[in-house]
Amino acid sequence: MTQYLDCVTVEHNPNNNNIDRAVIWLHGLGASGHDFEPVVPQLGLDNQLGIRFVFPHAPQIPVTINGGMVMPAWYDIKEMSIERKVDVEQIKISSQRIVDLITREIERGVNPEHIVIAGFSQGGAVAYHTALSYSKPLAGLLALSTYFATENQVQFATANQQLPIKIDHGTQDPVVPVVLGQRAAALLKNKNYQVDFSTYPMAHQVCMPQIQHIGAWLNQVLK
Repeated sequence: MTQYLDCVTVEHNPNNNNIDRAVIWLHGLGASGHDFEPVVPQLGLDNQLGIRFVFPHAPQIPVTINGGMVMPAWYDIKEMSIERKVDVEQIKISSQRIVDLITREIERGVNPEHIVIAGFSQGGAVAYHTALSYSKPLAGLLALSTYFATENQVQFATANQQLPIKIDHGTQDPVVPVVLGQRAAALLKNKNYQVDFSTYPMAHQVCMPQIQHIGAWLNQVLK
């Protein structure tokens, strides 16, 4: 029996329509599934859409860059160089656990073409790996203030070659330099993916103009 990650769930369904859309949104290092929960009402989502937001909690593991302290993390980060030495096998394990959540949404009646995979920072690295390797077409990939940690290990799935990808990054980000977001966008554009890359004058965070743009993008890819 599959053991699903513990998740926070928020439903956008003002008109009591069927919940037939889903967004699986991964938090960053040391945070929790509650991190982006308050964002949902600020997105300006279409009232005709019934969307389930699934915010999973990462497991508690030791993190090398934080002195081995145990905290919520999708994978271990071994050093904070620009190349971001990470535990790739742990990313793959976390990715499979997100695939399990996708499968659960499908079993609940959500078509995979109506599922968006989103992630912030460390969660974004797992989102990249999950969405780009998933065997069925998805609705979109949202990568926030993050980097493509497994660009040399992921097996790109032909089913998601047309996947809409939105990459956002802060120009003043001291944690994940904006150059890493730019690099991911350039790599994916070179592979002929549909990439929307945007920057905002902010640090390692989200801001209200960005949240509004994310909402407009979700309305488009989930319509």
